[in-house]
Amino acid sequence: MRFFLFFLISLQLALATPAGFAAPAEKKADAPAAAVVQPDPLGRETPRSMVSGLIGALAELDYDRAAMYFDLPAASSTRQRMAAIGQARAFHALLDDGGSLRPFAALSNEATGKLDDDLPLDQEEIGEFTLAGKTLPVLLTRGQEGGQPVWRISKETLARIAAATRREPAAQQQPAEEEFMLAGAPVKDWAILLGLGIMVFGGLWMLSALIVAALRRLVADPAANGIYRFAEAALPPLSLVIAVLVFYNWADRAPVAIVARQTLLRYAGIVTVIAVVWFGLRLVDAIAELAITRMQRHGRRQIVSVITLLRRTVKFLLLTLSGIGILDTFGIDVTTGIAALGIGGIALALGAQKTVENLVGSVTVIADRPLQVGDFIKVGTVVGTVEDVGIRSTRIRTGERTVVTIPNGDLSARQIENYADRDRFLFNPVIAVGHGTSSAKLKEAIAIVQGVLAEQRNLADDWRARLGSIGERSFNIDVHAYIDVREFDTQVIIREELLLTIYERLEAAGIGLAFPSQTIVFSPAAGTAANELQAADAGVDDAPRPARAAVR
Repeated sequence: MRFFLFFLISLQLALATPAGFAAPAEKKADAPAAAVVQPDPLGRETPRSMVSGLIGALAELDYDRAAMYFDLPAASSTRQRMAAIGQARAFHALLDDGGSLRPFAALSNEATGKLDDDLPLDQEEIGEFTLAGKTLPVLLTRGQEGGQPVWRISKETLARIAAATRREPAAQQQPAEEEFMLAGAPVKDWAILLGLGIMVFGGLWMLSALIVAALRRLVADPAANGIYRFAEAALPPLSLVIAVLVFYNWADRAPVAIVARQTLLRYAGIVTVIAVVWFGLRLVDAIAELAITRMQRHGRRQIVSVITLLRRTVKFLLLTLSGIGILDTFGIDVTTGIAALGIGGIALALGAQKTVENLVGSVTVIADRPLQVGDFIKVGTVVGTVEDVGIRSTRIRTGERTVVTIPNGDLSARQIENYADRDRFLFNPVIAVGHGTSSAKLKEAIAIVQGVLAEQRNLADDWRARLGSIGERSFNIDVHAYIDVREFDTQVIIREELLLTIYERLEAAGIGLAFPSQTIVFSPAAGTAANELQAADAGVDDAPRPARAAVR
């Protein structure tokens, strides 16, 4: 592990080291400094950011700012400025009256735009509007403004808007402001769109619930039926996916304000991501649960841990991808953050050392299979049943019903004693017969124990019962046998039957079992000598003692 981290750190340093640092002699002192490109204050660097800024200006009814997204010469007079504002109002009216813009996620977020749309490299189609019964595209053109490239509504589109304004003066009117507005659109338009989405999703949700309920009645064992498990997992999120698709298709052409349409269509993309991820998570859970149930029925418990690890890995990837998609919807450049991970690779390698160790440990535990979910094991001083083998750690339920969590990196390096893998159980009690038993009765006791073992069909053939030793309190008959079963509960019953049968037959033969005892033997001669010694000691104590000389 340390060698791997050292290699990773060395590789990061090698990749991160600039060429100028490796060879300073080749660096030219008179090299010109790279020009710093300032971002466009209106956000017109990409078609996506340009449309987002334009919708924001229309939502605020700021047609002066909206005109800055048009490919028009800089207004040098009030007349030119008012003409530009008029075109912005007309464009807003055309979009509200049957026009549409592409959803946020469908717009290119690259400065170069889409290169495979069969349009010139400096043009991009972002929507359409209806004029004189004809559907015309809304085109962007890429040009220079202030020394930097920006995307703006093309002159061709503006010329068509101007023609519509001359033929239909109503197209130049500002959207009705007497209505109660919310975020740049009438409240009724928001209500229409949201009501549509809720109605479609609610209807599909009820339909999916009815289908699942019908399948539950038709299927004998729903938990083991693949069709039912798939329908139960897939139909609720699938209803949300279908509802979003219906919303996309209808809302894009609904007779409502473009601001409301574009805003909800943008965030409908987030709902789409959530719906797809929800569908994926439920589908993964359903497949995993079905596989685990079948593996447990066939006794293949070692596969359960593998399925659990794969399920968590797939769910983690789904959540990660959904997070990237949601961040992209909000306009956050995820690629920059991913590229920054290369710079922080050294810190990541050092900080994630334990995480990587535990991940490798989990792979080792799954591949080597020293334990499985449900096994009764002993790891160090921890004894209990394995409840879960995760990506980072393993949880063990002890006999006191506590849960001990052991990191997989530590677990893979420790000695694991697995009681669940036993093919048989050792039966080796010591039958202690008291010292008062005669030799004939002792032989009879051994024969009784051997007879009981011979009658038990669940013992391996290599059993034995012999007089093993003569202890301080008993004659010890050592029994060594294996109960030939795999189930712990079964061997407990067999062990109990053997012990009870041995005791009953020994009791019937009049042979008693020894018990802890201590025998005290009194000797008369020893008692007389002790009394005399005690009397002598008493006489010495009672004799007068000489006075001590005074010391001055």
